Amino acid sequence: MRDAISVVDEDGTPRRATRRFPLFTRDTARPEGGGRAAGGDAPAPARQWPMLAVLGLVGLGLLLTAFDAFRIGTLLVGVALVGGAVLRWVLPGVGMLAVRSRFTDIATYGVLGLAIALLALMAQPNPWLEVPFLKDTLHFTVRG
Repeated sequence: MRDAISVVDEDGTPRRATRRFPLFTRDTARPEGGGRAAGGDAPAPARQWPMLAVLGLVGLGLLLTAFDAFRIGTLLVGVALVGGAVLRWVLPGVGMLAVRSRFTDIATYGVLGLAIALLALMAQPNPWLEVPFLKDTLHFTVRG
């Protein structure tokens, strides 16, 4: 199916007069900060070093988790995401780390990273971080 063309210009070329979005998108704007982190003459890994740094830390965290260092591994995954949010905030070009707008990327990486880090700190047994009202909330919801 093609897009509706409802108006013809003075010179006879058809153009869209509707404000509705086209059925198929033909172009998209690159995310803000989506340029290369290094120049085009640099090799590919050097151009994408922010993304590779975050992926490397996440991979190391998952590897540690697989080798029974659950708390340290998941904490490293959370720190990697928070680090991605900081890189997205500080650097003008972060390569493929830029997926959406700068604000959305920072909020997404930051909130997910903080949530993973906090959950890793509160994991049982012997949590490193205890939030006093959570136990009362859990007992209230189970009793009620």
